[in-house]
Amino acid sequence: MTPVQPHGLHHVTAIATDPQANVNFYTRTLGLRLVKQTVNFDAPDSYHLYYGDEHGTPSSLLTFFPWPGAGRGLQGAGMTTATAFSVPGASLGWWQERFKTLGVDADAPRTRDEEEVLRFRDQDGMVIDLVASDGDARSGWDGVGDIPAEHAVRGLHAVTLSERLLDPSADMLTSMLGMDLAGEDAARARFGMAGGGTGALVDVLGGVDDPGLQAGGTVHHIAFRAPDLATMASWREELVGQGVAVTEILDRQYFKSIYFREPGGVLFEIATDAPGFAVDEPLLELGRALKLPPWLEPSREQIAAALPPLQVP
Repeated sequence: MTPVQPHGLHHVTAIATDPQANVNFYTRTLGLRLVKQTVNFDAPDSYHLYYGDEHGTPSSLLTFFPWPGAGRGLQGAGMTTATAFSVPGASLGWWQERFKTLGVDADAPRTRDEEEVLRFRDQDGMVIDLVASDGDARSGWDGVGDIPAEHAVRGLHAVTLSERLLDPSADMLTSMLGMDLAGEDAARARFGMAGGGTGALVDVLGGVDDPGLQAGGTVHHIAFRAPDLATMASWREELVGQGVAVTEILDRQYFKSIYFREPGGVLFEIATDAPGFAVDEPLLELGRALKLPPWLEPSREQIAAALPPLQVP
């Protein structure tokens, strides 16, 4: 049986607290585009905010469920503990100075896995890495006036999973999800999809014993790319056939999805590339207004009344 073979990372979804602070940080400080302002389809009394490049291209996307009043989460085993974005190779110094000027909690750049990495945290403690990558041809979003295009964030680079045991998670990534082992160093291993370039990497850190707490500032789930619905349906059958508990195919309006957990507990999603974020509003107007799927549209008035006001730059 041919294993599932994702084309790369589709998106990462995390938990925030204040939605306005979240919008301000990711659009103004990090320079991503707010490509969709919608709600959590499973809990429509809260926002679901999507950030990415100009089009909201798969592999550029970081999304948030902002839950006002949520406590601060704790990083630990069975969680995605870092989300990495790619930036041009000579840009880390520029970003380090920007973060210093803006008072962002950031570490000094360091070398890890032969990559130059600048780690920082948002207002909720969410851990983000900027990785210098000269081989990334993506253009990113250059719509923020004080971030020159030559320094703009290009898109997702990699995610890091922290696990008590490395081998069970590694086995799912390779035997069930068709990834290749791209490198290994002590308790840390890197897996690649579709050739293993930027935007198609998963790092797994084993030997993490401390339990985590999923709340504000932590990742809720990570999603991998499926090219189309027919392929996703085939992949779902394969996973179910191997004993994995997988959801039915769900309509997320901008893509179709299935969800399941890997052996260490991290929630995985596989999402289709299409139809994309311009399906319900023009490209130039992405993210400016609250958009709801057709099945929630009749409840727009009640949903909007339950959401805190949001000022979009």
